[in-house]
Amino acid sequence: MSEIKFPFEHEEVKGEEKLAAAEAKNEAQLEIVKMPIVENAAYLQSPILSALPWVSHGFGTRTASALSDLSTLKQIHSDLVLVADRPGLLGEGDALVTNRPDLAISIRTADCYPILLADAKNRAIAAVHAGWRGTAARIVQKTIEKMNAAFGTSPGDIYAAVGPGIGVCCYEVGEEVARQFGAARTHLDLASENRMQLETAGVPPQNIEAFGVCTFCDAERFFSYRREKNNPGRMTSFIEIRPKIGPEIKLR
Repeated sequence: MSEIKFPFEHEEVKGEEKLAAAEAKNEAQLEIVKMPIVENAAYLQSPILSALPWVSHGFGTRTASALSDLSTLKQIHSDLVLVADRPGLLGEGDALVTNRPDLAISIRTADCYPILLADAKNRAIAAVHAGWRGTAARIVQKTIEKMNAAFGTSPGDIYAAVGPGIGVCCYEVGEEVARQFGAARTHLDLASENRMQLETAGVPPQNIEAFGVCTFCDAERFFSYRREKNNPGRMTSFIEIRPKIGPEIKLR
């Protein structure tokens, strides 16, 4: 995959649990992070995943340049999880997992939530597409189950980032959809639903980060299916295990 330079959109991760000082060695002292580089891209990064020096990742915005050599899916709003072993279209489903270095797995969204997972112990990763149907079917929990079966992943070793999606402020649904989540409320909070499912699966709360950004509200940065039904674009989010640490790049 082409290397990608990321704008640093979030504050520096704090706390001992963010993995890394030991692995990052003198980079923390020099305020330098080693990350892949891509030109003319606009991808958001999660500090909690950026603290893992062997992970490359990004949550795409509407201005992000296209990436090549990705593993992709024909997304069908399901709970199907596939193991990725090569680039290209791998079939129907809504989550990919892999432990292969130098293989970027990806999903596309335009209001649904992109969720990226990394197993810090076994060096396995996942990319999850979670709309209301997938969330109701507990796709993020089934992804963790697939990682456990395929790679021996324990939920306690997972770091999770829930990317931008339609917020509770804008996601009004009918009673039939609301009942899928056990309540007759008119607005769904899919970010909180998926965070709760991650915690229920055993992911430590301090290992979960949610961007808290609404794709419907922020038209400048994000596509939204609800806002642009006639011609909605899609944003690509990806995660990859680096085969080696790249060149040093000082963050702005």
